Amino acid sequence: MPSLDKILTVDEMKQKARRSVPKMFFDYADSGSYTEGTYRDNESDFGKISLKQKVAVNLKNRNLKTRMLGQEITMPVAIAPAATGGMQIADGEIKAARAAEKYGIPFTLSTMSVCSIEDVAENTSAPFWFQLYVMRDRGFIERLIDRAKAAKCSALVLTMDLQILGQRHKDIKNGLATPPKLNAHSLWQMMQHPVWCMRMLGTRRHTFRNIVGHVSGGHDLASLSSWTASQFDPALDWADVRWVKERFGGPVIVKGVLDPDDAQAAIDNGADAIVVSNHGGRQLDGAPSTIRVLPEIVDRVGHKTEVYLDSGIRSGQDVLKAMAFGARGTFIGRPMLYGLGAGGEAGVTRVLDIIRKELDTTMALCGERDILNFGLHNIYSNDIPPRNAPAYPR
Repeated sequence: MPSLDKILTVDEMKQKARRSVPKMFFDYADSGSYTEGTYRDNESDFGKISLKQKVAVNLKNRNLKTRMLGQEITMPVAIAPAATGGMQIADGEIKAARAAEKYGIPFTLSTMSVCSIEDVAENTSAPFWFQLYVMRDRGFIERLIDRAKAAKCSALVLTMDLQILGQRHKDIKNGLATPPKLNAHSLWQMMQHPVWCMRMLGTRRHTFRNIVGHVSGGHDLASLSSWTASQFDPALDWADVRWVKERFGGPVIVKGVLDPDDAQAAIDNGADAIVVSNHGGRQLDGAPSTIRVLPEIVDRVGHKTEVYLDSGIRSGQDVLKAMAFGARGTFIGRPMLYGLGAGGEAGVTRVLDIIRKELDTTMALCGERDILNFGLHNIYSNDIPPRNAPAYPR
C-alpha cells in the first residue's frame, strides 16, 4: 500500500477513494437522498460557526481523552455504522475495526455490513459496538442480538430512522448491488479498477454476511435483496427500544434523533445514550443539519444522558464545534469509508490521524488544553442557534 502521508485532509482522502473504488460503491458512500440538500447542509453548517482564538495561554500537556458510554477513548470520535465497507475494499469492516482498536476509539459494525459480526470478532480483540435495525422478522432480530452478545459486543446502536428507505438517485442509476450484478455497466466500472478487483478475488466476503445464510431463502442475490427490502418495519415504535434492551441486556444507544421530544421518548424507553443523526442526509431530504439541532436536544436531555452527534463530521474542527454545543462524542461514517477505499486499514488510520491533528491544534489555538473544558465560550455568541444550550456538564 503506497504511503498516505501526503494526504492532509479528509477531502483529499475522498478524492483518492474516488479514483480507487468502482463508481457504484464510491457513490454509495458519497450521496444523499433526493436533492442531497441535507447531505450538503450537514457539512456546510459547520462552516458557519466561528471559533475564538486565544493567545498567551499555557498549552503544555494537552488532553484529548474522554469517555463514551463509560469507555475511555483517545479522542471524542467513534466509527459510525456504515453499510458496504467491505465493498470499498476487500474485508473492509475488519480493516476499519482493527484501525479503531489500535487507535483506542469505538468501532460500530452495521447490520448491513459485508463482514459479519463473527468475522470482525474473530479478527479483533477489543469489544465493538453493533448497529441494529428492527426488522419485521423479529425471530431474525432476536438471533442477531444473540449473535452480538456471543461476540461480546459491548453496546447496541439502534437505528430508528430507516422505517422507510429514502430514495438515493445515484444508487438507482448505478444499479447498486452487493455483490454487483454482472452486466456490461458494472463490468465496465470494475474493469477500471483492477487492483480493487484483485483484492476482491482474494476474499470470500462479497455480500451481507450478517444476513445471508441466516434467513430463509436468503442465499442468492435476488432473494437476499428482496428479503432485505421487505424487512424495514414501518410499525417500529418506542416500545421496541425497551424490547431490544431487555433482549440484549447491555447498553443501547438510540441513533436517528433530530427532535427533543424524540430524544426524551428514547430515554423514557431505556436508551443509555442518543445519537443526533439524520442518517448522513440519506433519509429525509430537507431535514435540518445535525449541528443545527444539537443544542436544543442537549438542552432538553443532556443532563439525563450522553448525547452524541453523527452526520457531517469531516475534520477535527467539526468535532470541536460539536463538543462546544454539548456533544459528548461524535461519529464518523463517510470519512471512514473514504479511508477504506483509498488505503484500507492504513487509510482509516490516516483519517483518524488527520482528525486528531486538527482537533489538537485547533483546541490549542482556542486557548484550551483539555477537551473536557471546550464549550460555548470557545465560539462566538452570534453563531449559536436561538435555543442556547449550555455545554454538557462534564
